[in-house]
Amino acid sequence: MNWNLEVLYPTVETWNQAFNTFSKRVDDIPSYEGTLKKPSSFKAYFMLQKDTLIEAHKLYQYAALKSDLNKKDVENASRVQKMAVMLSRLSQVTAFERPELLSLGQDYVIKTIQSFPELSEYHFPMIQLFHAEQYVLSKDQEGILANFSTLSQAGSNLHSALSTADRTDTKATLKNGETLTITSGNYRAYLADLEDEDDRKTVFEAFFKHYSDNKNTYAEIFKNVLDNDVAQMRSRKYASSLEMYLHGKNIDPSVYHNIVEVAYENTELLKRYYEIRKKALGLSTHHTYDRFRHLAESSTKYTYAEAKDLFFKSIAHLGESFNQKAHQALEDGFVDVYEKEGKRTGAYSWSAINEHPYILLNYNDTLDSVFTLAHEAGHSMHSLYAMEHQPPAIQNYTIFVAEIASTFNEHVLLDYVIQNNPGSVDDKIALLQQSIDDIMATFYRQVLFATYELRAHELAEKGDPITHESLSKIMIDLYQHYYGIDIAAEPGKQFVWAYIPHLFNTPFYVYQYATSFAASLKLYEMVKEDPKNIEKHQALLASGGSDWPLNQTAAIGINLTTKEPFLAVVSRLKTLLDALELALKEKAV
Repeated sequence: MNWNLEVLYPTVETWNQAFNTFSKRVDDIPSYEGTLKKPSSFKAYFMLQKDTLIEAHKLYQYAALKSDLNKKDVENASRVQKMAVMLSRLSQVTAFERPELLSLGQDYVIKTIQSFPELSEYHFPMIQLFHAEQYVLSKDQEGILANFSTLSQAGSNLHSALSTADRTDTKATLKNGETLTITSGNYRAYLADLEDEDDRKTVFEAFFKHYSDNKNTYAEIFKNVLDNDVAQMRSRKYASSLEMYLHGKNIDPSVYHNIVEVAYENTELLKRYYEIRKKALGLSTHHTYDRFRHLAESSTKYTYAEAKDLFFKSIAHLGESFNQKAHQALEDGFVDVYEKEGKRTGAYSWSAINEHPYILLNYNDTLDSVFTLAHEAGHSMHSLYAMEHQPPAIQNYTIFVAEIASTFNEHVLLDYVIQNNPGSVDDKIALLQQSIDDIMATFYRQVLFATYELRAHELAEKGDPITHESLSKIMIDLYQHYYGIDIAAEPGKQFVWAYIPHLFNTPFYVYQYATSFAASLKLYEMVKEDPKNIEKHQALLASGGSDWPLNQTAAIGINLTTKEPFLAVVSRLKTLLDALELALKEKAV
Protein backbone atom coordinates (compact mmCIF):
# COMPACT_ATOMS: atom_id res chain seq x y z
CA MET A 1 0.00 0.00 0.00
CA ASN A 2 3.02 2.23 -0.54
CA TRP A 3 4.67 3.67 -3.63
CA ASN A 4 7.53 1.81 -5.20
CA LEU A 5 9.54 4.67 -6.67
CA GLU A 6 12.34 2.31 -7.61
CA VAL A 7 10.37 1.73 -10.81
CA LEU A 8 11.44 5.25 -11.81
CA TYR A 9 14.97 5.23 -10.37
CA PRO A 10 16.42 2.36 -8.29
CA THR A 11 18.19 4.76 -5.90
CA VAL A 12 18.63 8.45 -5.21
CA GLU A 13 22.14 8.14 -6.62
CA THR A 14 20.68 6.83 -9.87
CA TRP A 15 18.44 9.90 -9.96
CA ASN A 16 21.46 12.14 -9.40
CA GLN A 17 23.31 10.51 -12.29
CA ALA A 18 20.27 10.91 -14.56
CA PHE A 19 19.99 14.55 -13.50
CA ASN A 20 23.60 15.21 -14.46
CA THR A 21 23.09 13.56 -17.85
CA PHE A 22 19.93 15.62 -18.35
CA SER A 23 21.81 18.81 -17.50
CA LYS A 24 24.35 18.09 -20.24
CA ARG A 25 21.53 17.47 -22.72
CA VAL A 26 20.04 20.85 -21.85
CA ASP A 27 23.47 22.41 -22.50
CA ASP A 28 23.28 21.14 -26.08
CA ILE A 29 20.00 22.89 -26.90
CA PRO A 30 21.23 26.46 -27.49
CA SER A 31 23.46 25.26 -30.35
CA TYR A 32 20.32 24.71 -32.43
CA GLU A 33 19.20 28.34 -32.31
CA GLY A 34 19.08 29.74 -35.84
CA THR A 35 19.56 26.30 -37.46
CA LEU A 36 15.98 25.03 -37.74
CA LYS A 37 15.79 26.24 -41.35
CA LYS A 38 17.99 23.24 -42.21
CA PRO A 39 15.84 20.06 -42.28
CA SER A 40 18.62 17.93 -40.79
CA SER A 41 19.02 20.32 -37.85
CA PHE A 42 15.24 20.55 -37.50
CA LYS A 43 15.04 16.78 -37.13
CA ALA A 44 17.99 16.59 -34.74
CA TYR A 45 16.54 19.34 -32.55
CA PHE A 46 13.15 17.71 -32.14
CA MET A 47 14.62 14.27 -31.53
CA LEU A 48 16.70 15.86 -28.77
CA GLN A 49 13.62 17.69 -27.51
CA LYS A 50 11.68 14.41 -27.30
CA ASP A 51 14.34 12.74 -25.15
CA THR A 52 14.62 15.88 -23.03
CA LEU A 53 10.86 16.04 -22.51
CA ILE A 54 10.61 12.41 -21.42
CA GLU A 55 13.50 12.64 -18.96
CA ALA A 56 12.37 16.00 -17.56
CA HIS A 57 8.95 14.59 -16.67
CA LYS A 58 10.47 11.49 -15.08
CA LEU A 59 13.09 13.39 -13.06
CA TYR A 60 10.57 15.86 -11.73
CA GLN A 61 8.00 13.18 -10.96
CA TYR A 62 10.46 11.19 -8.85
CA ALA A 63 11.62 14.25 -6.93
CA ALA A 64 8.09 15.54 -6.29
CA LEU A 65 6.62 12.18 -5.32
CA LYS A 66 9.44 11.44 -2.90
CA SER A 67 8.97 14.87 -1.36
CA ASP A 68 5.20 14.41 -1.06
CA LEU A 69 5.76 11.27 1.00
CA ASN A 70 7.56 13.34 3.62
CA LYS A 71 7.31 17.11 3.41
CA LYS A 72 9.54 17.38 6.49
CA ASP A 73 12.51 15.86 4.69
CA VAL A 74 14.83 18.70 3.64
CA GLU A 75 16.81 16.51 1.23
CA ASN A 76 13.62 15.55 -0.62
CA ALA A 77 12.60 19.20 -0.87
CA SER A 78 16.02 20.18 -2.19
CA ARG A 79 15.66 17.81 -5.14
CA VAL A 80 12.35 19.43 -6.07
CA GLN A 81 13.97 22.86 -5.94
CA LYS A 82 16.90 21.57 -7.97
CA MET A 83 14.51 20.34 -10.68
CA ALA A 84 12.54 23.59 -10.61
CA VAL A 85 15.73 25.53 -11.33
CA MET A 86 16.64 23.11 -14.11
CA LEU A 87 13.18 23.37 -15.71
CA SER A 88 13.45 27.15 -15.60
CA ARG A 89 16.78 26.86 -17.37
CA LEU A 90 15.23 24.52 -19.94
CA SER A 91 12.52 27.11 -20.59
CA GLN A 92 15.15 29.78 -21.13
CA VAL A 93 17.30 27.80 -23.58
CA THR A 94 14.26 26.78 -25.65
CA ALA A 95 12.80 30.30 -25.76
CA PHE A 96 14.04 30.71 -29.34
CA GLU A 97 11.93 27.81 -30.60
CA ARG A 98 8.50 29.46 -30.93
CA PRO A 99 9.56 32.69 -32.70
CA GLU A 100 11.98 30.82 -34.96
CA LEU A 101 9.34 28.33 -36.06
CA LEU A 102 6.82 31.10 -36.67
CA SER A 103 9.36 32.97 -38.78
CA LEU A 104 9.96 29.85 -40.90
CA GLY A 105 6.26 29.58 -41.68
CA GLN A 106 3.68 26.85 -41.37
CA ASP A 107 4.27 25.38 -44.84
CA TYR A 108 7.96 24.77 -44.20
CA VAL A 109 7.41 23.39 -40.68
CA ILE A 110 4.64 20.96 -41.68
CA LYS A 111 6.47 19.78 -44.81
CA THR A 112 9.63 19.16 -42.82
CA ILE A 113 7.73 17.12 -40.25
CA GLN A 114 6.08 15.12 -43.01
CA SER A 115 9.46 14.35 -44.55
CA PHE A 116 10.65 12.62 -41.36
CA PRO A 117 8.38 9.80 -40.09
CA GLU A 118 10.13 10.03 -36.71
CA LEU A 119 8.64 13.52 -36.25
CA SER A 120 5.02 12.70 -37.13
CA GLU A 121 3.91 13.15 -33.53
CA TYR A 122 4.77 16.86 -33.76
CA HIS A 123 2.17 17.55 -36.46
CA PHE A 124 -0.63 18.55 -34.10
CA PRO A 125 1.62 20.56 -31.73
CA MET A 126 2.68 22.60 -34.77
CA ILE A 127 -0.94 23.09 -35.79
CA GLN A 128 -1.49 24.44 -32.28
CA LEU A 129 1.49 26.75 -32.59
CA PHE A 130 0.37 28.31 -35.87
CA HIS A 131 -3.25 28.46 -34.71
CA ALA A 132 -2.30 31.55 -32.68
CA GLU A 133 -0.20 33.10 -35.43
CA GLN A 134 -2.80 35.69 -36.46
CA TYR A 135 -2.63 37.19 -32.98
CA VAL A 136 1.16 37.31 -32.85
CA LEU A 137 2.43 40.86 -33.31
CA SER A 138 5.59 42.15 -34.96
CA LYS A 139 8.92 41.43 -33.32
CA ASP A 140 9.16 44.97 -31.92
CA GLN A 141 5.57 44.95 -30.66
CA GLU A 142 6.06 41.56 -29.02
CA GLY A 143 9.21 42.93 -27.42
CA ILE A 144 7.28 45.82 -25.92
CA LEU A 145 4.60 43.49 -24.51
CA ALA A 146 7.32 41.19 -23.18
CA ASN A 147 8.74 44.12 -21.22
CA PHE A 148 5.44 44.25 -19.34
CA SER A 149 5.21 40.48 -18.76
CA THR A 150 6.28 40.75 -15.13
CA LEU A 151 3.76 43.50 -14.48
CA SER A 152 1.03 41.38 -16.08
CA GLN A 153 1.41 38.94 -13.19
CA ALA A 154 1.14 41.66 -10.57
CA GLY A 155 -2.56 41.05 -9.86
CA SER A 156 -2.03 37.35 -9.25
CA ASN A 157 1.05 37.96 -7.11
CA LEU A 158 -0.60 40.68 -5.06
CA HIS A 159 -3.66 38.54 -4.43
CA SER A 160 -1.46 35.69 -3.23
CA ALA A 161 0.47 38.04 -0.94
CA LEU A 162 -2.63 39.62 0.58
CA SER A 163 -4.74 36.47 0.88
CA THR A 164 -1.98 34.17 2.11
CA ALA A 165 1.35 35.71 3.10
CA ASP A 166 -0.08 38.82 4.79
CA ARG A 167 -3.27 37.25 6.10
CA THR A 168 -3.68 37.14 9.86
CA ASP A 169 -5.82 34.31 11.20
CA THR A 170 -8.90 35.58 13.05
CA LYS A 171 -10.45 34.42 16.30
CA ALA A 172 -14.04 33.35 16.86
CA THR A 173 -15.57 32.96 20.31
CA LEU A 174 -18.41 30.44 20.55
CA LYS A 175 -21.41 30.59 22.86
CA ASN A 176 -19.73 28.23 25.33
CA GLY A 177 -16.77 30.58 25.62
CA GLU A 178 -14.43 28.49 23.51
CA THR A 179 -12.19 30.55 21.22
CA LEU A 180 -11.27 29.14 17.81
CA THR A 181 -8.53 30.24 15.44
CA ILE A 182 -10.10 30.43 11.99
CA THR A 183 -7.96 29.65 8.96
CA SER A 184 -8.55 28.97 5.28
CA GLY A 185 -7.90 25.31 6.00
CA ASN A 186 -10.34 24.74 8.86
CA TYR A 187 -13.28 27.11 8.55
CA ARG A 188 -15.33 24.75 6.35
CA ALA A 189 -14.83 21.89 8.82
CA TYR A 190 -16.13 24.09 11.65
CA LEU A 191 -19.15 25.09 9.58
CA ALA A 192 -19.89 21.41 8.96
CA ASP A 193 -19.44 20.32 12.58
CA LEU A 194 -20.88 23.17 14.68
CA GLU A 195 -24.49 22.39 15.54
CA ASP A 196 -25.43 25.85 16.82
CA GLU A 197 -26.48 28.23 14.05
CA ASP A 198 -25.14 31.30 15.86
CA ASP A 199 -21.76 29.61 16.27
CA ARG A 200 -21.64 28.88 12.54
CA LYS A 201 -22.46 32.52 11.84
CA THR A 202 -19.68 33.63 14.19
CA VAL A 203 -17.09 31.42 12.44
CA PHE A 204 -18.33 32.48 9.01
CA GLU A 205 -18.11 36.20 9.78
CA ALA A 206 -14.67 35.76 11.36
CA PHE A 207 -13.38 34.13 8.18
CA PHE A 208 -14.81 36.70 5.75
CA LYS A 209 -13.82 39.67 7.94
CA HIS A 210 -10.43 39.70 6.20
CA TYR A 211 -12.06 40.24 2.80
CA SER A 212 -14.44 42.87 4.15
CA ASP A 213 -11.61 44.77 5.86
CA ASN A 214 -9.54 44.72 2.67
CA LYS A 215 -12.34 45.17 0.14
CA ASN A 216 -10.87 48.27 -1.51
CA THR A 217 -7.45 46.68 -1.90
CA TYR A 218 -8.90 43.47 -3.34
CA ALA A 219 -10.99 45.54 -5.77
CA GLU A 220 -7.88 47.39 -6.97
CA ILE A 221 -6.03 44.10 -7.38
CA PHE A 222 -8.88 42.61 -9.42
CA LYS A 223 -9.05 45.83 -11.46
CA ASN A 224 -5.36 45.27 -12.26
CA VAL A 225 -6.16 41.75 -13.52
CA LEU A 226 -9.08 42.98 -15.61
CA ASP A 227 -7.18 45.95 -17.02
CA ASN A 228 -4.27 43.71 -18.01
CA ASP A 229 -6.60 41.31 -19.80
CA VAL A 230 -8.32 44.13 -21.68
CA ALA A 231 -4.96 45.64 -22.66
CA GLN A 232 -3.72 42.28 -23.97
CA MET A 233 -7.01 41.68 -25.78
CA ARG A 234 -6.92 45.04 -27.55
CA SER A 235 -3.21 44.86 -28.36
CA ARG A 236 -3.67 41.50 -30.05
CA LYS A 237 -7.02 42.49 -31.57
CA TYR A 238 -9.20 39.80 -30.04
CA ALA A 239 -12.93 40.52 -30.02
CA SER A 240 -13.19 39.99 -26.25
CA SER A 241 -11.24 38.78 -23.24
CA LEU A 242 -13.26 35.56 -23.37
CA GLU A 243 -12.20 34.89 -26.97
CA MET A 244 -8.57 35.58 -26.05
CA TYR A 245 -8.59 32.94 -23.33
CA LEU A 246 -10.53 30.32 -25.29
CA HIS A 247 -8.65 30.67 -28.57
CA GLY A 248 -5.54 28.82 -27.42
CA LYS A 249 -7.47 25.54 -27.14
CA ASN A 250 -9.72 26.39 -30.07
CA ILE A 251 -12.82 26.47 -27.86
CA ASP A 252 -15.87 27.97 -29.52
CA PRO A 253 -17.21 30.77 -27.24
CA SER A 254 -20.68 29.23 -27.69
CA VAL A 255 -19.59 26.49 -25.26
CA TYR A 256 -19.02 29.08 -22.55
CA HIS A 257 -22.22 30.97 -23.28
CA ASN A 258 -24.31 27.78 -23.44
CA ILE A 259 -23.16 26.51 -20.08
CA VAL A 260 -23.72 29.92 -18.51
CA GLU A 261 -27.25 30.09 -19.95
CA VAL A 262 -28.22 26.53 -18.96
CA ALA A 263 -27.15 27.04 -15.35
CA TYR A 264 -28.80 30.46 -15.15
CA GLU A 265 -32.07 29.18 -16.62
CA ASN A 266 -32.27 26.09 -14.35
CA THR A 267 -31.85 27.27 -10.78
CA GLU A 268 -35.20 26.10 -9.36
CA LEU A 269 -33.59 22.79 -8.41
CA LEU A 270 -31.00 24.64 -6.30
CA LYS A 271 -33.73 26.43 -4.40
CA ARG A 272 -35.56 23.12 -4.00
CA TYR A 273 -32.42 21.53 -2.51
CA TYR A 274 -32.01 24.37 -0.05
CA GLU A 275 -35.66 23.95 1.00
CA ILE A 276 -35.08 20.22 1.53
CA ARG A 277 -32.00 21.01 3.61
CA LYS A 278 -33.78 23.72 5.60
CA LYS A 279 -36.55 21.31 6.55
CA ALA A 280 -34.22 18.40 7.32
CA LEU A 281 -31.90 20.54 9.45
CA GLY A 282 -34.74 22.38 11.21
CA LEU A 283 -33.61 25.83 10.06
CA SER A 284 -35.84 28.87 9.81
CA THR A 285 -33.56 30.26 7.08
CA HIS A 286 -30.88 28.46 5.08
CA HIS A 287 -27.78 30.65 4.95
CA THR A 288 -24.73 30.04 2.80
CA TYR A 289 -22.81 29.03 5.92
CA ASP A 290 -25.28 26.18 6.49
CA ARG A 291 -24.41 24.43 3.23
CA PHE A 292 -21.66 22.31 4.82
CA ARG A 293 -23.97 20.70 7.38
CA HIS A 294 -24.53 16.97 6.86
CA LEU A 295 -28.06 15.64 6.55
CA ALA A 296 -26.86 12.29 7.88
CA GLU A 297 -23.62 10.70 8.95
CA SER A 298 -22.41 7.58 7.21
CA SER A 299 -21.33 5.05 9.81
CA THR A 300 -20.26 2.26 7.46
CA LYS A 301 -16.51 1.83 7.11
CA TYR A 302 -14.70 0.40 4.09
CA THR A 303 -11.22 -1.01 4.19
CA TYR A 304 -9.00 -0.16 1.26
CA ALA A 305 -9.44 -3.70 -0.06
CA GLU A 306 -13.21 -3.34 0.20
CA ALA A 307 -13.06 0.03 -1.57
CA LYS A 308 -11.19 -1.44 -4.52
CA ASP A 309 -13.60 -4.38 -4.63
CA LEU A 310 -16.61 -2.04 -4.62
CA PHE A 311 -15.13 0.03 -7.44
CA PHE A 312 -14.24 -3.03 -9.51
CA LYS A 313 -17.73 -4.48 -9.06
CA SER A 314 -19.29 -1.20 -10.21
CA ILE A 315 -17.43 -1.33 -13.56
CA ALA A 316 -17.50 -5.11 -14.07
CA HIS A 317 -20.05 -4.78 -16.90
CA LEU A 318 -17.93 -2.31 -18.88
CA GLY A 319 -15.73 -4.71 -20.79
CA GLU A 320 -12.35 -6.36 -20.49
CA SER A 321 -10.20 -3.43 -21.63
CA PHE A 322 -11.76 -0.90 -19.25
CA ASN A 323 -11.52 -3.30 -16.32
CA GLN A 324 -7.95 -4.23 -17.17
CA LYS A 325 -6.93 -0.56 -17.11
CA ALA A 326 -8.72 -0.03 -13.79
CA HIS A 327 -6.82 -2.91 -12.18
CA GLN A 328 -3.59 -1.68 -13.75
CA ALA A 329 -4.17 1.82 -12.34
CA LEU A 330 -4.48 0.43 -8.81
CA GLU A 331 -1.61 -2.04 -8.96
CA ASP A 332 0.48 -2.45 -5.82
CA GLY A 333 3.39 -0.04 -5.76
CA PHE A 334 1.52 2.70 -7.60
CA VAL A 335 -0.91 3.78 -4.87
CA ASP A 336 0.23 5.27 -1.56
CA VAL A 337 -2.86 4.65 0.51
CA TYR A 338 -2.81 5.87 4.09
CA GLU A 339 -2.00 9.11 5.85
CA LYS A 340 1.41 9.23 7.52
CA GLU A 341 3.50 11.86 9.26
CA GLY A 342 4.85 14.42 6.84
CA LYS A 343 2.85 13.12 3.89
CA ARG A 344 1.11 15.63 1.65
CA THR A 345 -2.63 15.98 2.24
CA GLY A 346 -5.36 15.43 -0.37
CA ALA A 347 -5.28 13.10 -3.34
CA TYR A 348 -4.01 13.09 -6.92
CA SER A 349 -2.88 10.98 -9.85
CA TRP A 350 0.49 11.92 -11.35
CA SER A 351 1.73 10.58 -14.64
CA ALA A 352 5.01 11.20 -16.43
CA ILE A 353 5.51 10.50 -20.13
CA ASN A 354 5.78 6.76 -20.86
CA GLU A 355 5.60 5.96 -17.12
CA HIS A 356 2.95 4.21 -15.06
CA PRO A 357 0.99 6.89 -13.12
CA TYR A 358 1.14 7.09 -9.33
CA ILE A 359 -1.85 7.79 -7.09
CA LEU A 360 -1.61 9.56 -3.74
CA LEU A 361 -4.43 8.98 -1.26
CA ASN A 362 -5.00 9.74 2.40
CA TYR A 363 -7.51 6.94 2.75
CA ASN A 364 -9.65 7.00 5.93
CA ASP A 365 -12.16 4.14 5.43
CA THR A 366 -15.11 6.44 4.62
CA LEU A 367 -17.43 6.25 1.64
CA ASP A 368 -16.00 9.58 0.52
CA SER A 369 -12.58 7.93 0.33
CA VAL A 370 -14.03 5.17 -1.83
CA PHE A 371 -15.19 7.77 -4.34
CA THR A 372 -11.83 9.53 -4.20
CA LEU A 373 -10.17 6.25 -5.10
CA ALA A 374 -12.49 5.80 -8.10
CA HIS A 375 -11.89 9.43 -9.15
CA GLU A 376 -8.10 9.21 -9.09
CA ALA A 377 -8.18 5.78 -10.75
CA GLY A 378 -9.99 7.49 -13.63
CA HIS A 379 -7.12 9.91 -14.11
CA SER A 380 -4.58 7.09 -14.03
CA MET A 381 -6.62 5.05 -16.50
CA HIS A 382 -6.71 8.08 -18.80
CA SER A 383 -2.92 8.31 -18.67
CA LEU A 384 -2.48 4.59 -19.24
CA TYR A 385 -4.72 4.63 -22.32
CA ALA A 386 -2.94 7.72 -23.68
CA MET A 387 0.49 6.21 -23.04
CA GLU A 388 -0.52 3.04 -24.85
CA HIS A 389 -1.90 4.79 -27.93
CA GLN A 390 -0.05 8.12 -28.27
CA PRO A 391 3.63 9.08 -28.70
CA PRO A 392 5.35 11.32 -26.13
CA ALA A 393 4.61 14.70 -27.74
CA ILE A 394 0.82 14.21 -27.54
CA GLN A 395 0.28 12.01 -24.48
CA ASN A 396 -0.61 14.88 -22.16
CA TYR A 397 -4.27 15.86 -22.28
CA THR A 398 -5.96 19.17 -21.46
CA ILE A 399 -7.88 19.96 -18.28
CA PHE A 400 -10.92 20.34 -20.56
CA VAL A 401 -11.07 16.54 -20.99
CA ALA A 402 -9.11 15.42 -17.91
CA GLU A 403 -12.03 15.47 -15.49
CA ILE A 404 -14.22 13.43 -17.85
CA ALA A 405 -12.30 10.27 -16.98
CA SER A 406 -12.41 10.82 -13.23
CA THR A 407 -16.04 11.89 -12.88
CA PHE A 408 -17.23 9.13 -15.22
CA ASN A 409 -15.99 6.60 -12.66
CA GLU A 410 -17.84 8.46 -9.92
CA HIS A 411 -21.12 8.32 -11.87
CA VAL A 412 -20.77 4.56 -12.34
CA LEU A 413 -19.87 3.95 -8.69
CA LEU A 414 -22.68 6.15 -7.41
CA ASP A 415 -25.41 4.27 -9.28
CA TYR A 416 -23.94 0.94 -8.24
CA VAL A 417 -23.88 1.87 -4.55
CA ILE A 418 -27.41 3.31 -4.66
CA GLN A 419 -28.78 0.20 -6.39
CA ASN A 420 -26.89 -2.21 -4.16
CA ASN A 421 -26.95 -0.05 -1.02
CA PRO A 422 -24.71 -2.02 1.32
CA GLY A 423 -25.30 0.29 4.27
CA SER A 424 -28.01 1.98 6.31
CA VAL A 425 -30.50 4.65 5.28
CA ASP A 426 -28.09 7.19 6.78
CA ASP A 427 -25.41 5.88 4.45
CA LYS A 428 -27.78 6.36 1.52
CA ILE A 429 -28.66 9.92 2.57
CA ALA A 430 -25.00 10.79 3.06
CA LEU A 431 -24.18 9.36 -0.36
CA LEU A 432 -26.99 11.24 -2.08
CA GLN A 433 -25.99 14.48 -0.36
CA GLN A 434 -22.39 14.00 -1.44
CA SER A 435 -23.49 13.43 -5.03
CA ILE A 436 -25.83 16.42 -5.04
CA ASP A 437 -23.17 18.60 -3.45
CA ASP A 438 -20.74 17.49 -6.17
CA ILE A 439 -23.14 18.78 -8.83
CA MET A 440 -23.70 21.95 -6.85
CA ALA A 441 -19.95 22.55 -6.48
CA THR A 442 -18.57 21.21 -9.75
CA PHE A 443 -21.29 22.41 -12.08
CA TYR A 444 -23.47 25.17 -10.64
CA ARG A 445 -20.95 26.88 -8.36
CA GLN A 446 -18.21 26.85 -11.00
CA VAL A 447 -20.60 28.19 -13.64
CA LEU A 448 -21.70 30.91 -11.23
CA PHE A 449 -18.06 31.97 -10.94
CA ALA A 450 -17.63 31.66 -14.71
CA THR A 451 -20.63 33.96 -15.17
CA TYR A 452 -19.17 36.34 -12.63
CA GLU A 453 -15.81 36.72 -14.37
CA LEU A 454 -17.55 37.12 -17.75
CA ARG A 455 -19.62 40.00 -16.39
CA ALA A 456 -16.63 41.54 -14.60
CA HIS A 457 -14.57 41.48 -17.81
CA GLU A 458 -17.50 43.02 -19.71
CA LEU A 459 -17.51 45.90 -17.20
CA ALA A 460 -13.81 46.46 -17.83
CA GLU A 461 -14.17 46.21 -21.63
CA LYS A 462 -16.90 48.86 -21.56
CA GLY A 463 -14.78 51.11 -19.35
CA ASP A 464 -17.28 51.04 -16.46
CA PRO A 465 -15.99 51.71 -12.92
CA ILE A 466 -14.37 48.72 -11.18
CA THR A 467 -14.95 49.13 -7.43
CA HIS A 468 -15.78 46.81 -4.58
CA GLU A 469 -19.39 47.96 -4.91
CA SER A 470 -19.65 47.12 -8.63
CA LEU A 471 -17.82 43.83 -8.19
CA SER A 472 -19.95 42.82 -5.20
CA LYS A 473 -23.19 43.77 -6.93
CA ILE A 474 -22.55 41.14 -9.61
CA MET A 475 -22.08 38.47 -6.94
CA ILE A 476 -25.10 39.58 -4.91
CA ASP A 477 -27.32 39.39 -8.00
CA LEU A 478 -26.00 35.94 -8.97
CA TYR A 479 -26.51 34.44 -5.50
CA GLN A 480 -30.02 35.85 -5.36
CA HIS A 481 -30.85 34.34 -8.74
CA TYR A 482 -29.12 30.98 -8.18
CA TYR A 483 -30.04 30.24 -4.56
CA GLY A 484 -32.66 32.79 -3.58
CA ILE A 485 -30.27 34.05 -0.89
CA ASP A 486 -29.47 37.68 -0.17
CA ILE A 487 -25.77 37.52 0.65
CA ALA A 488 -25.78 41.25 1.38
CA ALA A 489 -27.42 40.20 4.66
CA GLU A 490 -24.46 37.90 5.45
CA PRO A 491 -21.60 40.26 6.39
CA GLY A 492 -18.55 39.60 4.23
CA LYS A 493 -20.11 37.09 1.84
CA GLN A 494 -20.60 39.69 -0.89
CA PHE A 495 -16.79 39.74 -1.13
CA VAL A 496 -16.55 36.04 -1.94
CA TRP A 497 -15.15 37.10 -5.35
CA ALA A 498 -11.98 38.18 -3.50
CA TYR A 499 -11.70 34.70 -1.98
CA ILE A 500 -11.61 32.79 -5.30
CA PRO A 501 -7.95 32.57 -6.42
CA HIS A 502 -8.80 31.30 -9.92
CA LEU A 503 -10.39 34.66 -10.77
CA PHE A 504 -7.05 36.35 -10.11
CA ASN A 505 -4.62 33.63 -11.22
CA THR A 506 -6.26 31.84 -14.17
CA PRO A 507 -9.15 33.82 -15.72
CA PHE A 508 -11.75 31.87 -17.72
CA TYR A 509 -10.53 28.55 -16.33
CA VAL A 510 -13.16 27.29 -13.89
CA TYR A 511 -15.83 26.67 -16.56
CA GLN A 512 -13.82 23.61 -17.63
CA TYR A 513 -14.70 21.75 -14.44
CA ALA A 514 -18.35 22.11 -15.39
CA THR A 515 -17.89 21.15 -19.05
CA SER A 516 -15.95 18.02 -18.08
CA PHE A 517 -18.61 17.07 -15.55
CA ALA A 518 -21.39 17.55 -18.10
CA ALA A 519 -19.51 15.61 -20.79
CA SER A 520 -18.81 12.69 -18.46
CA LEU A 521 -22.44 12.54 -17.36
CA LYS A 522 -23.66 12.61 -20.96
CA LEU A 523 -21.16 9.88 -21.80
CA TYR A 524 -22.31 7.83 -18.82
CA GLU A 525 -25.93 8.13 -19.95
CA MET A 526 -24.86 6.85 -23.38
CA VAL A 527 -23.08 3.88 -21.78
CA LYS A 528 -26.13 3.08 -19.65
CA GLU A 529 -28.29 3.01 -22.76
CA ASP A 530 -25.81 0.76 -24.55
CA PRO A 531 -22.78 -0.69 -22.69
CA LYS A 532 -20.95 -0.96 -26.02
CA ASN A 533 -20.58 2.82 -25.88
CA ILE A 534 -17.79 2.24 -23.37
CA GLU A 535 -15.67 1.91 -26.49
CA LYS A 536 -16.32 5.61 -27.19
CA HIS A 537 -15.09 6.48 -23.73
CA GLN A 538 -11.99 4.35 -24.25
CA ALA A 539 -11.37 6.11 -27.56
CA LEU A 540 -11.51 9.48 -25.82
CA LEU A 541 -9.05 8.33 -23.16
CA ALA A 542 -6.76 6.85 -25.80
CA SER A 543 -6.69 10.09 -27.79
CA GLY A 544 -4.58 11.82 -25.14
CA GLY A 545 -3.67 15.29 -26.40
CA SER A 546 -3.78 14.44 -30.10
CA ASP A 547 -6.55 16.87 -31.09
CA TRP A 548 -8.48 19.94 -30.01
CA PRO A 549 -10.64 19.10 -26.98
CA LEU A 550 -13.93 19.96 -28.73
CA ASN A 551 -12.98 17.61 -31.55
CA GLN A 552 -12.19 14.88 -29.03
CA THR A 553 -15.60 15.10 -27.39
CA ALA A 554 -17.41 15.51 -30.73
CA ALA A 555 -15.72 12.35 -32.01
CA ILE A 556 -17.54 10.31 -29.34
CA GLY A 557 -20.91 11.94 -29.98
CA ILE A 558 -20.89 14.78 -27.45
CA ASN A 559 -21.39 18.21 -28.95
CA LEU A 560 -20.48 20.78 -26.31
CA THR A 561 -21.44 23.65 -28.60
CA THR A 562 -25.08 22.73 -27.88
CA LYS A 563 -26.98 22.86 -24.59
CA GLU A 564 -27.89 19.16 -24.55
CA PRO A 565 -24.92 17.87 -22.46
CA PHE A 566 -25.44 20.59 -19.87
CA LEU A 567 -29.16 19.88 -19.61
CA ALA A 568 -28.21 16.29 -18.75
CA VAL A 569 -26.70 17.62 -15.51
CA VAL A 570 -29.98 19.35 -14.68
CA SER A 571 -31.84 16.09 -15.25
CA ARG A 572 -29.37 14.17 -13.08
CA LEU A 573 -29.78 16.66 -10.24
CA LYS A 574 -33.58 16.28 -10.34
CA THR A 575 -33.27 12.49 -10.14
CA LEU A 576 -30.93 12.72 -7.13
CA LEU A 577 -33.19 15.23 -5.35
CA ASP A 578 -36.16 12.90 -5.82
CA ALA A 579 -34.13 10.04 -4.33
CA LEU A 580 -32.97 12.21 -1.43
CA GLU A 581 -36.51 13.20 -0.49
CA LEU A 582 -37.56 9.54 -0.50
CA ALA A 583 -34.58 8.57 1.68
CA LEU A 584 -35.33 11.35 4.16
CA LYS A 585 -38.96 10.17 4.38
CA GLU A 586 -37.72 6.62 4.91
CA LYS A 587 -35.54 7.82 7.78
CA ALA A 588 -38.44 9.73 9.35
CA VAL A 589 -40.65 6.63 9.51
